[in-house]
Amino acid sequence: MANVLSLLGAFVATAVVLGLLGAGLVLPAVGASGQAAKQSVALFEGLPGELEVNPLNQQSRILATDGSVIATPYDENRIVVPLSKIAPIMQKAQVAIEDKRFYEHGGVDPQGLARALVSNTVSGSTQGASTLTQQYVKVVLQDAALKRGDKEAAASAVSRSGTEGYLRKLQQLKYSVSLEQKMTKNQILEGYLNTVYMGDQQYGVEAAAQHYYGIPASKLNLQQAAMLAGVVQRPGATDPVNNPEAAKSRRNTVIQRMLEQKMVTPEEAASAKASPLGLNVTRSDQSCASSKYAYFCYYVQDWLMQQPSLGKTPKERLQRLRSGGLTIQTSLDPKKMAIIDKQIKAKVPVGNEADVQASAIMVQPGTGLVQAMGQNTTYSNVGGPGKTSVNYAAPSGAASAGFPVGSSIKMFAIVEALKQGRPIDSTVDVPRMTGQTKGGSPAAVFTNDLFNDDCGLGRTEKWTVGNEAQAPPGPMKLYDATGQSINTAFAELVGELGACNVRKTMTSMGLTQPDGDPIRPSPSNIVLGSDSSTPLALANAYATVAAGGKYCEPRPVVSIKEANGKTLPISTAECKQVISPDVAAGAAQILTASLQHEKGSAKNAKLANGRAAIGKTGTVNNAVATWFVGSTPQLTTAVFVGRANSQKPLRDLRLGDKYYSGFIYGGTLAAPMWKSMMDQALKGVPKVAFDKPPSSMSNGEQVTVPSVAGMTAEEARAKLADAGLVPSGPTTGTISGTSPGAGSQVEKGSTVRLQAGSSPVRDTTPEQAEPPRAAVAAAGPPN
Repeated sequence: MANVLSLLGAFVATAVVLGLLGAGLVLPAVGASGQAAKQSVALFEGLPGELEVNPLNQQSRILATDGSVIATPYDENRIVVPLSKIAPIMQKAQVAIEDKRFYEHGGVDPQGLARALVSNTVSGSTQGASTLTQQYVKVVLQDAALKRGDKEAAASAVSRSGTEGYLRKLQQLKYSVSLEQKMTKNQILEGYLNTVYMGDQQYGVEAAAQHYYGIPASKLNLQQAAMLAGVVQRPGATDPVNNPEAAKSRRNTVIQRMLEQKMVTPEEAASAKASPLGLNVTRSDQSCASSKYAYFCYYVQDWLMQQPSLGKTPKERLQRLRSGGLTIQTSLDPKKMAIIDKQIKAKVPVGNEADVQASAIMVQPGTGLVQAMGQNTTYSNVGGPGKTSVNYAAPSGAASAGFPVGSSIKMFAIVEALKQGRPIDSTVDVPRMTGQTKGGSPAAVFTNDLFNDDCGLGRTEKWTVGNEAQAPPGPMKLYDATGQSINTAFAELVGELGACNVRKTMTSMGLTQPDGDPIRPSPSNIVLGSDSSTPLALANAYATVAAGGKYCEPRPVVSIKEANGKTLPISTAECKQVISPDVAAGAAQILTASLQHEKGSAKNAKLANGRAAIGKTGTVNNAVATWFVGSTPQLTTAVFVGRANSQKPLRDLRLGDKYYSGFIYGGTLAAPMWKSMMDQALKGVPKVAFDKPPSSMSNGEQVTVPSVAGMTAEEARAKLADAGLVPSGPTTGTISGTSPGAGSQVEKGSTVRLQAGSSPVRDTTPEQAEPPRAAVAAAGPPN
């Protein structure tokens, strides 16, 4: 240590004599006198001189469509601004308290350094003599070490005692002199004011000004600037939030220094000293957990963790988000968010005693942009009534959920039927009720004869399906079966189409389980929606129909920009045509049935002013989950009401001020909520009609049902197929007739059901068929 002191002392003495430190120059070897001076010169010139100033960590901002801030993720709450956006009085205050000769020296203040050296030699302690430039060097070195994860180097950068302290001082001298040769005084001051810690987790003057006073640094007045300048030296002891008296005392010291340096008048100083701190502490929504839109925010964050432009690994991407000063422009529309929030919580109150949950999500057709989401809970990692971290609307990391989708899944069978060439006005067979559900209600029985592909039934397996609505056996228009949500008709349809074909269409339109895996291959999952998915996946699939068959991967982010304004690429699949525009138009026409059919399951949810819409209800067996998913060409909304915490049926319960007797269906709560949300969200938006399908898709070619009585099932099936019809029913034995009967005129591609019998009998027409039976399952609604 003595050697270091000697070298430093000789260096300073020699430099002061030659006046070179004051000029900001490196001391040349020539001209130095004495062995100690020559040694100091050699030591000084041997130190590294180039200081690398890395980009500063600063907060990122996640923004809504109106520019409001959703959250500001950060490791260090810093907002970098140019010196032109920092009030001149703030610049003066910092110079006054830290380095009054800042504009005179060349990075090292010989007077201050010499004075400190004498004091340190006598007292044995290290007295500070740092210039503002040296302090800037110190925080830059510390910041760089922390970014490398080198805590030892970070501690060394601020070491103030012993040999280490003197060596640090000497190195900082060299860096400071070098820095002053490369940067202007204003550039150094700008860097310093953006870098320093100003207490209470605020870094840099802009973040501190906004935090302590709720104003930008450009608007700071004398007393505010003096307070911020004063907190820098001892931020832990003088920040105004935790130590207001110390902060005020330190502020007044800064004001006094400014007065002594003639930066302010006596009157200005007196007035500023007498003023209160005048804090207006503003807490930024740093994390998603504290955001007003917590669930959406975490959805955004999880989506960003999949973006390669932010880093190679999720860890790197998170660090970039928390330190890179990114601007994340999302598709969140605060007005739509408010609509969802109000409607959900009015109809299904937060923490209701019935323990019923609800959520909704809005997606823009043709872009996949998620515009709003909400649920009747408050974000919390602790849990409790009405509190959860689980996102009910969209997959969000581990904290996501899915629910059985019910009859809203029937849309995919409709699409597949049209893809296979069935006319819009085609019929589907409603089978007879030859069995019973577990609850004892009438049911149709399906076997491997119909469901014989890889997504079907085992050779001896039987599957019973009941209906909530009355449905006579025989042919029924697909439009009617959709409006009334006839389960048995759709089971027949899916079996004829091939359950795996329908499942493939689901996957292409984005309907998956919450983890992204395809819906599991079983008739119940494919026909009745027994498997789980999310409101987002359902909404986006319906949006595909509304967008003319164009599937767009759902996303919550419009753009990502770096702090310098450069736009980063977004990794997302391009929108693609997964079904033809004609098929989409035909499906849309059929999907008006739930709303427009006289017996439609959501006939009371028609949109205001005759606005065109499509949609489908869904009610899972035992009513543990109910849905309505619907769309206009501009907006798609999915609404879920059900149980997230149990399998208890939604039956005979009170929600808010209203009591619901019996089972709750998709048309009971979800559909009216959907209507209210859509009416409000689309208020003032021009009405747009769906594209019309070509007339060739509507009626199709008319053909005559041939007579097949007395034929084997194989022969009968072949004859119907030759006529352009789709056979259903028995695959073995002798056929007694068909429904519709022989000679009937039907659309080409229609389903004709074979009837089993040991001997030929007259074909039975629909009018002579078995009378309708009510088939409400005792255990609850199956559709």
